[in-house]
Amino acid sequence: MPRTKRQKPLYQRGPYALHTRTDRENLEIIWYDAERRRERSTSAGTGDLWTAKLALDRLYLQSQGQQCCPTCGRLFDGETAPLLTSAIRDYLILGEDKAGFKATRGRLAHVVEFVAETDPNITVPQADQRFVDRFRNWLAERPVVSPTGAKQRPRSLGHIEGCVRQLAAAINATRGQTAQFRAEQPRDVSRSPSYRADVPTIAAMFRFCIDPPPPEGRDWSDKERAMVVATRVELLRFLRAAVATWARPDAIFDIKPNQWFPSARVLDLNPVGRRQTRKHRPKIPVARQFMPWLDEIVPSKVNPGRTTYLANATVRHGWDTMRAHLGLPEEGEAGQKLIRRSMATIVRKRIGEANWAQGKMMLGHVKFDVSDIYAIPDPANLGLALAATESVIDEIKKLCPGAFHRENTASDASNTPSNGGLSV
Repeated sequence: MPRTKRQKPLYQRGPYALHTRTDRENLEIIWYDAERRRERSTSAGTGDLWTAKLALDRLYLQSQGQQCCPTCGRLFDGETAPLLTSAIRDYLILGEDKAGFKATRGRLAHVVEFVAETDPNITVPQADQRFVDRFRNWLAERPVVSPTGAKQRPRSLGHIEGCVRQLAAAINATRGQTAQFRAEQPRDVSRSPSYRADVPTIAAMFRFCIDPPPPEGRDWSDKERAMVVATRVELLRFLRAAVATWARPDAIFDIKPNQWFPSARVLDLNPVGRRQTRKHRPKIPVARQFMPWLDEIVPSKVNPGRTTYLANATVRHGWDTMRAHLGLPEEGEAGQKLIRRSMATIVRKRIGEANWAQGKMMLGHVKFDVSDIYAIPDPANLGLALAATESVIDEIKKLCPGAFHRENTASDASNTPSNGGLSV
């Protein structure tokens, strides 16, 4: 009995073809194995076409390398002129488990959108300097829009060039291809924010959370005030961590109990299992005023506490409201990294240029090789930066009593740390 002719594949890439199976829900990937000289197949593991295509793409990419022609044995030189969108797709598939993948996907999404609007069939070699210049102009005309759509701001040159550098990385990662354009260096296109907050301004940020101003023309009722304070607990916790650690916002959101070593008075800003990137997250000594708030997230029978330092993944709304209330600059000058930059500026003046290497270590800009975490708070390592940080916190506490308040009283439940440590 003659074999039934196989239907046209749902999707194919190289020798790998995606087919349906009459007796199974999951789709099937079929290819000819030249080494074994027979046809092979494997389940795509899903009946969803899009997910099955990704499974086939992964299998295809894993098979790439030094491959030989099954007839003459000659090494293949690779695919010729792959589509630019295919190169980007492959790059994202292979990098989906890498640190920073979310940012990578966002940058390349702009390139894909530009390609879809101009020439969907453009190949990698055609993405030359002229193509990139047109992309730069196209993206510059599209402002950054807030999630609600209510606000817009011009797109920075640094962001545009970040997309270009990411495109170059995707092309260079494609076998047999090299980017035919030059990306500008960050130092040539990025404009670092120049605004720095002084200690009274930082104290005003804490006061915004602890003692919220009432609407113009009337006073808060006790219930209203308590409700507003409750909405700013996470912002207050963020401010405490930002002042005490100088850490980047993403590092603060990642703080978990196993990063805190109370006996050594050290906080490892790099979570367990996270690979270090160029934005190095150091181990740092912790200011005495902030230690109780880290103790709170360490589970115990007496005080279960939290499992993470911050309950939410963002404080963007609260931060923007505070920035507007205090009249802080816009245009990226007063983003959530403001505390990090301001603390570095304040402490640098206090410890002097000769000791500023400690400040660089706190920021993660310079790595240090102290293997014993008990030695990290030593003045010879990071102790001077620690002492200066504690002095700044003491000044904030004088200007805004309760900023790092931690005492727990039986008569006032709102004073407990799980509620932000506020006396309302």
